[in-house]
Amino acid sequence: MRFTKITIIRSTKPEKKDINQELQWFGGTLGLFNLRDKDKSCFRIFITLLKSLKENQKLTSDEIAIRTRLSRGTVIHHLNKLMSSGIVVNERNKYILRMDSLEEMVEHIKRDADEAWDKLREVAKDIDEKLGLK
Repeated sequence: MRFTKITIIRSTKPEKKDINQELQWFGGTLGLFNLRDKDKSCFRIFITLLKSLKENQKLTSDEIAIRTRLSRGTVIHHLNKLMSSGIVVNERNKYILRMDSLEEMVEHIKRDADEAWDKLREVAKDIDEKLGLK
């Protein structure tokens, strides 16, 4: 059984076409970056992985730590969070974004969510029938 943890947060899309604001909004909407992340560590790691995707590179946690100027412990903490969300994968101790583009990532997340809702609906229907609610 595979688990993916994604939190969708509805918020107002930034009006300005500022790439930094759009990336913050994108990650915030997926629940990746939050107010507790005061130094934007997770955002910085996400941007580093996004740049490495463009350069077709896989990075170790040490390389990410150097590029982001974060401790390796902080990097590992956020990489684990990004992996549990299903958007980052670890291949031979190197990390990459799971998809080749953000649009593809959103489509994959949508498919995962649709599949989860379908299973949830199926179980709810079964429980309703067993309880005589339907």
